[in-house]
Amino acid sequence: MKPIVYFLTLLVVNSQVLHAQQKEPAKKKYNVLFIAADDLNNDLGCYGNNFVKSPNIDRLAKRGVLFDKAYTQFPLCSPSRSSLLTGQRPDVTGIYELQTHFRKNLPEIVTLPQLFKNNDYYSARVGKIYHYGVPGQIGTDGLDDPISWDYKVNPKGRDKAEEGNVKNLTPNRPLGSALAYLATEGTDDEQTDGLSANEAIKILEEKKDKPFFLAVGFFRPHSPYVAPKKYFDQYDLDKIPLPKEIANDLDDVPEAALFTKPAHWGLKEAERREAQRAYYATISFMDAQVGKLLDALDRLKLSDNTIIVFWSDHGYNVGQHGQWMKQSLFENSAHVPLIISVPGGNKGKVSPRTVELLDIYPTLAELCGLDPKQNLQGKSLTSLLKNPSAKWDRAAYTQVKRDKIMGRSVRTERYRYTEWDEGKAGIELYDHLKDPDEFHNLAKSNEQAKTVKDLAILLKKGFSSQP
Repeated sequence: MKPIVYFLTLLVVNSQVLHAQQKEPAKKKYNVLFIAADDLNNDLGCYGNNFVKSPNIDRLAKRGVLFDKAYTQFPLCSPSRSSLLTGQRPDVTGIYELQTHFRKNLPEIVTLPQLFKNNDYYSARVGKIYHYGVPGQIGTDGLDDPISWDYKVNPKGRDKAEEGNVKNLTPNRPLGSALAYLATEGTDDEQTDGLSANEAIKILEEKKDKPFFLAVGFFRPHSPYVAPKKYFDQYDLDKIPLPKEIANDLDDVPEAALFTKPAHWGLKEAERREAQRAYYATISFMDAQVGKLLDALDRLKLSDNTIIVFWSDHGYNVGQHGQWMKQSLFENSAHVPLIISVPGGNKGKVSPRTVELLDIYPTLAELCGLDPKQNLQGKSLTSLLKNPSAKWDRAAYTQVKRDKIMGRSVRTERYRYTEWDEGKAGIELYDHLKDPDEFHNLAKSNEQAKTVKDLAILLKKGFSSQP
């Protein structure tokens, strides 16, 4: 071999060896955009409600997996959020009301955002993630957990300043638990949620080159239902689709099951239409703010490396069984929207499996390769993100405290079974295959005796399990 040829050959070989010896570049960490809505039920286009306008949440559903049967652990803000963010059921957190901070009972627990913070993610909160009283605590820290975050923002907008202009259809109830609304003048950007979206976008712009866990908590559609007038104008008051009601619906329902007494708080149909339209208007307003976040991710070229989770802390009754708001164990109160979008994952798929908000913590930990180093009571949804119809052997458990007694409910893909005060204050069984509106309580049916027995065992098993 001629010297020059030998030299060139040697150069090529050495170059190949050096290239092979170089370490592959470290895989870039996933970012997480964690979007919470407050008091949002499943009245969304992507969940089959064609009346409510939710184009941006619908757009997100097309980018990921929609969980059709996702459930809260407790249909009240602080107990639900404390459970989701610690990965523990309410019986472990000990949070059943709106005043106690979970750290009083679990001082050493590592929360979901704290896990990311502890693993070199930039952890930031905008708005309501842990509990805030609404509207009273807007602009404050509420029951925040400071060690969960590197940075926090507490926006306060025009909606807070104009509380005195709100129309309260239930004047004996405080604004945060009233059917009250205001179609306000001005722009989205003047509202607390509009400010929240803009603050979140600033964080995306500033931290786009560093792994982040960004939690954005919108206050709407929590009451009072406040949004710019243009969102109210999207809904014709006379065409609001009031939920179906049947005569003597509550004759077979235990007294403990009822939160709204008397039914509809005595409101006439015209007033109920006002309240429901206002609720839908605030859904559409909140949806527009979600759209801003999705647009920012695309503009900043972050979509290909950001996991998006969209959830609500619980569902919401808008007149079903004469009930309003949360704090019941009927389907509309326990059922929540949950959408998870993973870069490169399934798009526009629907999972029919019964899952829980409690499952979000282990899911994000697994997707991002983080070890919680503590027991979590949920189960990672990664298998369902890969195959939304994969085999799944878990039911969903929801509970609520009613005065001095506890109601506990288990939801399978077909049934909901509920016991009040361990059955002493009544039991309920609904067959969602035949009765999706839960009009017929089958708990005393001889034909369903075995189903009741089996589900009673499943209920006890689920609530007796400890981490």
